[in-house]
Amino acid sequence: MQHVRVRVTAHGREGEIHPVYGIVTNAPFVERALALQWNNAGEDLGILHYVRGDADAFEAAIADVPEVLGYDIERVDDDAFYAYISDDTTASVRELFGSLTTGTVVIVPPIVYHEDGSVTISLFGPDDELQAAVEAIPDPVDVTVEQVGGLDSAAPAVEARLTERQRAAVDAAIDLGYYDVPREAGHEAVADALDCAPSTAAEHLRKAESKLLRGLARSR
Repeated sequence: MQHVRVRVTAHGREGEIHPVYGIVTNAPFVERALALQWNNAGEDLGILHYVRGDADAFEAAIADVPEVLGYDIERVDDDAFYAYISDDTTASVRELFGSLTTGTVVIVPPIVYHEDGSVTISLFGPDDELQAAVEAIPDPVDVTVEQVGGLDSAAPAVEARLTERQRAAVDAAIDLGYYDVPREAGHEAVADALDCAPSTAAEHLRKAESKLLRGLARSR
């Protein structure tokens, strides 16, 4: 078993695979996007995205796509939002997802969309099935293998390595508005929620943020 991270690109032809794929990868109002979770039911596909960019422009664009069955936009701040999109798949999307989930291979979220139109995808499974999955990715997509290793090299594994107290500190910080802009709470409020000293809460957050940011950087 191993983890393989690949970068795929359709050289500007992403919209031919699916119009929403073209928007997320190439639209000037999308700075960066992640596909956090998805459910592929064959003819229908539901994806939850996290996007940094212009939410109004994004909504206007996807609202005009015939394949989009429904969507919901939830703003995080002025420059970031969550976007749930349910849409009809195309033959190209079904072929692409089918190749990436050959046999027992699984896609490890998130899928990372880059400004240059390329996409980073992490796969995990038996060596021979991984090789077959990568080789089966159809045209017009090109594939570059960026990393091969164990599951601990996949980005989500970083969150799993947070200690219980670090995860509790991050959860409390989010709930209290520590990461809001403008900030609604400080270390003292997080410390009260954890029943610890402010310096201890600050240390938990610092260590958790370091692990999460390093993991995100390595997924790029």
